[in-house]
Amino acid sequence: MKKVSIFWFRRDLRIEDNHGLFQALSAEEPVLPLFIFDTNILDRLPSKNDGRVEFIHQSITRLNEAIGGHLCVKQGNPLAVFKELLTQWDVVRIYTNHDYERYGQERDAAVNALAQEKGCVFSTYKDQVVFEKDEVLSGAGTPYTVFTPYSRKWKAILSEMVLPNFASQALKNYVADTFSIPSLPDIGFQPSGLAFPQAIVQDELIKAYAQDRDFPAKPGTSRLSVHLRFGTISIRSLVRQAVGKSEVWLNELIWRDFYFNIVYHFPHIGEGHSFRKEYDRMKWRNNEVEFKAWCEGKTGYPIVDAGMRELNTTGFMHNRVRMIVASFLVKHLLIDWRWGEAYFTEKLLDFDFAANNGGWQWAAGSGCDAAPYFRVFNPTLQTQKFDQSLAYIKKWVPELQELTYPAPIVNHEFARGRVLAAYKEALGK
Repeated sequence: MKKVSIFWFRRDLRIEDNHGLFQALSAEEPVLPLFIFDTNILDRLPSKNDGRVEFIHQSITRLNEAIGGHLCVKQGNPLAVFKELLTQWDVVRIYTNHDYERYGQERDAAVNALAQEKGCVFSTYKDQVVFEKDEVLSGAGTPYTVFTPYSRKWKAILSEMVLPNFASQALKNYVADTFSIPSLPDIGFQPSGLAFPQAIVQDELIKAYAQDRDFPAKPGTSRLSVHLRFGTISIRSLVRQAVGKSEVWLNELIWRDFYFNIVYHFPHIGEGHSFRKEYDRMKWRNNEVEFKAWCEGKTGYPIVDAGMRELNTTGFMHNRVRMIVASFLVKHLLIDWRWGEAYFTEKLLDFDFAANNGGWQWAAGSGCDAAPYFRVFNPTLQTQKFDQSLAYIKKWVPELQELTYPAPIVNHEFARGRVLAAYKEALGK
């Protein structure tokens, strides 16, 4: 058998500026590009018309076209898939890009052990972040747990280097074999009907981002989060585009690195714990009727309901509104932030554990760089500041002025007093 290497696509579904793919194609052996529909993940999804699976399917179809039909697509447990491939091919090396989440690291450790057993090298590379692991540390050599000093150090390191651009799209060292891509129904899923944003952002949007980003009725955000989640666009290309145009937009990219940094250095958050473990003492009400009303956008607070309906309909929610609805669930309804985290995990097209967990713990006050526990967003004031004309709300809550729209599920001042008392009791304040 002819010696080959494998490049395993995961959260990097592109040929442009792909670090691991560049390393694979630069080596001597021809490359078998591989994507695995991981049944360990797919089997846990509650819906068979999950938009994320459809997005991935569309992305690998484009990817296969871009590399001349050479993409090998499998479905199953990754370890079983590699056991099969290592008997069919004389594989010298498996290339892929780093995965920082708990499941990904356990999966990679198992594939690495199999590779070693078969005399094959398993190599991974940094691709989905700019800086990782111990690359941005404090002067004391410890990981940052507050964003602002982290971002200063991040920018200082960036200013002293040339951000690499891996020209993987220019290399063509693929195996000669061509493969067919299974259809969405072939892998057990159906079209979601969701619309996916383009993987481009205009400079004009970046320059106006600071003044437009908080207003959900404006097209002021890039909608690139799903592309960053699945790697259909390079984080390095976006940083290059942001530098010198918008410090605020650049900071949003740095937040991604920051949350990956937290996941790596503080693995207990991947086990369902609060970053600040004393917050695990909180006594939540966890009223299931009220949680259902929140999920369905029927709380009687229009900005909250608009956000939840946008999420349920499109798989997306504006970032300002994400903060409002998360604060409402935790602070107004006294429902465990993990319930909200799990609901977003199911619904968000751009779901990413690091950012989702970080955002929910920020709202709950339990996170590394959190809103203080005594900050309780007032949905009415948030509406007055960010949707004064009610353009966003009327789009998603058209029955606002009708008798069918529910009364507020809870009084704001009452809820504020209740949650502050609960936090004080739990934290011994």
